[in-house]
Amino acid sequence: MRSSPHQQPWKHRGLTTARRRSRQAWAAGIAAGAMTVGLLATSPATARPYPDPPRTATEQTTMSLPSPPGGSNVRVLVFHSSATEESPVVNAGIEAIERIGLTGPENQRFTITATDDASVFTNDTRLGRFNAVVFLTGGGDVLDADQELGLEAYMEAGGGFVGLHDAARTEPYSDWFTGLIGARPAAGSGATAQRATVEVGDRQHPANTGLPLEWKRPDKWFNWKENPSGKVHTIARVREASYKPGAGANGWDHPVSWCRDYDGGRSFYTAMGGTADAYSETDFRAHLRGALNWTTRLVRADCKATIDSNYKAERLTVPNQPGLNDQIGEPHGLVTAKDGRILYIGRGGADSSQPVVTDWNDPNIGKGNGEVHVYDPKTKQVTKAASLSVFGNKGGGDELIKVEEGLLGVELDPDFLTNGWVYLHYTPHAKIDRDKRMAQRYVSRFTLDLATNKLDLASEKVLLQWPVQIHSCCHAGGGMSFDSKGNLYIATGDNNSSRFSDGYSGNNPEPNYKGVSFADARRTAGNTNNLNGKILRIHPEDDGTYTLPAGNLFTGKEPDEGGGKTRGEIYVMGVRNPARIFVDQKTDILYAGWVGPDAGQPSTTWGPAKYDTFAAITGPGNHGWPYCMGNKQPYRDRNLPDPTKPLGWYNCDAPRNESPNNDGLVKLPPITSNTIWYSPAGGGPDFPRDANGIPSYKAEEQKFLLPWLKGGGQATMNGPVYRYDAAATGEGKWPSYWDGKWFVGDFYFGDQPRHAILTDPRTVGKGGTPVHAESLKKIIPGGNDAINNLMDWKFGPDGALYVLDYGRGFFTSDAKSALWKVGYHGGAATPAANQLARGAAQ
Repeated sequence: MRSSPHQQPWKHRGLTTARRRSRQAWAAGIAAGAMTVGLLATSPATARPYPDPPRTATEQTTMSLPSPPGGSNVRVLVFHSSATEESPVVNAGIEAIERIGLTGPENQRFTITATDDASVFTNDTRLGRFNAVVFLTGGGDVLDADQELGLEAYMEAGGGFVGLHDAARTEPYSDWFTGLIGARPAAGSGATAQRATVEVGDRQHPANTGLPLEWKRPDKWFNWKENPSGKVHTIARVREASYKPGAGANGWDHPVSWCRDYDGGRSFYTAMGGTADAYSETDFRAHLRGALNWTTRLVRADCKATIDSNYKAERLTVPNQPGLNDQIGEPHGLVTAKDGRILYIGRGGADSSQPVVTDWNDPNIGKGNGEVHVYDPKTKQVTKAASLSVFGNKGGGDELIKVEEGLLGVELDPDFLTNGWVYLHYTPHAKIDRDKRMAQRYVSRFTLDLATNKLDLASEKVLLQWPVQIHSCCHAGGGMSFDSKGNLYIATGDNNSSRFSDGYSGNNPEPNYKGVSFADARRTAGNTNNLNGKILRIHPEDDGTYTLPAGNLFTGKEPDEGGGKTRGEIYVMGVRNPARIFVDQKTDILYAGWVGPDAGQPSTTWGPAKYDTFAAITGPGNHGWPYCMGNKQPYRDRNLPDPTKPLGWYNCDAPRNESPNNDGLVKLPPITSNTIWYSPAGGGPDFPRDANGIPSYKAEEQKFLLPWLKGGGQATMNGPVYRYDAAATGEGKWPSYWDGKWFVGDFYFGDQPRHAILTDPRTVGKGGTPVHAESLKKIIPGGNDAINNLMDWKFGPDGALYVLDYGRGFFTSDAKSALWKVGYHGGAATPAANQLARGAAQ
């Protein structure tokens, strides 16, 4: 309820003449450079930055406030003074807050006092009665020095603060108040109301309970002088593509609501509420209710999860001893065991001091060591578990010289802690055919001695093998992951060169070595009878064999086109280099990323530029390569006798494999759009389409559906989906805020993705693009002495994130190659359970 008449909103508008003159004199003194230390101690210049230095004796307030302020009889102070005419939203805001306090669950109700009398902030008896203070001001300089110190003392005692819209314009001379709010509006922004989409990225904060992922509503949208993301916990962002942000726009990361623990108390700010009509919206009132519940100490909330300084990246491995890969090989993948052990692999590139053999006449051509290391968090020691002889060491150079084969993937059996079984995906050197330049790819099971962390190479059981050409490089794939039913997913690359199609489709049928095409991905990724360029799904059996689970893309026994033209192991076809895959065992959704070809620009003749791709995959399907990319953007067909001559555009809904190198079906499954694709120019390129659905492919006409990422070097490194485990007690556990978020990244730091994203459950796996993304680049920092070249990343059972940094060279390991741990150290949700106003945690 409102307080006595002298505190009602139609009284005491504006500042007194004396206060205004005091502020004017203070400002003039600053301009003249004539302020004295004594005057600073009694003027608004005492506002201190955050974190704050100790106050001098003259800066102390004599107020005595309870800690924390307020009590179980919850009260909210709504302060609405303005430096100019009263804001038109004041009455609507007061009525909305009063209504919120009178409704809802009985144990979350409160009373309000509304006033524009700033003397309340120097009266400890009055101020100490309030659990939270709401600033519903029209902006400007509304507190004198003592009143501001009173507000500071209130927060230091553990008070709660809610700032609404124009509160960000209040106390413009105060650094402390800037910290309390979190950001200041850019001049001229938020002048008119516009309808826009708000991305509600925090799915756990009480202010967002029940709100849609994409919340469409009108308001006056501020731009920010400095983006507060990373210094505050952002819970909602406005999507700039949905309205006209004007000058000073903040880009894809445009916070609109945030919170943080500040100076001993709790601060929540929303830039929404700039119109009177906003306060009659059901969803906005729900947003405000959650903010008030947290700031008044009625419920707990995590307002620390996205503050950069709450995370610490710690290098776990030291550089190798000279001539020994005792700590790490050429980093290529990792897996975490349920007991905390980290197993990570080295592909097979040489120690920089060792020679590289590139002569095909030499029996040691490309011979390298695929190494398995084990990091034990209990001892903080590394053990080299095994070294396999692999084909994968030819160094760098042209695509007809270098190679990316080797030890490519590692996964642990679901019963690893009982049986010690480790699955490795690799190319054994002993099985290469130097004459035909062919090799065999193996998926094998080995047994690790759980006591010594040594891998028994003699225990090998070869589950699956298939041929790969090794005349040309690259894109070997390699990732593996189990689902909740014990099915093993195996990512295989399309190791064909796109050099002979100028970096576009990779569908040139002409180049071959001894009859095997090495530039036609229709022979591999686009072939229903070939295991390359796929994600396979099998069920390993205890005897070292496998069975085929129901629900793969093919059974292997299709009678189509004469029969014998499909492989039952194929779950997903049409992928290029799925080096990293992850199955979320809560949903069994498969997440994958793969590298695209090399064309830097779209071509009106041949099709899209290089697109690196991420996909959330909910069922078997064809994901396009080498026929279509992105959201069903087709390439141009080419064929003999003249592959340089463009033919028709591929039909993404009914693709046909008419390559002379195809031994599978001609009629292929329809292509599924992917979740994320990005080019050097930006994320999610899209084009106008003609009557036949063919994009224009004119660079000047492309728009970018995913403005939060760009390309550059481009090498996708798909990451995990985080699942919060309340029972985990390990140091560095990430908070539950991240639960269900998908981590996507790129090998290169730069502008490439290193983000956590949310997809819409209604469109995931159906080509729907993400609805929300947030950068991880300061949480997982790059730079020469940090995690600059991200090769793999997984969460451990302790809830911390483990990351492999490849190093700074290629086809080798160096002093920067390392295993890292990124842990969270921000503490629990606030307020503390024993400080809840009514004693019941949310």
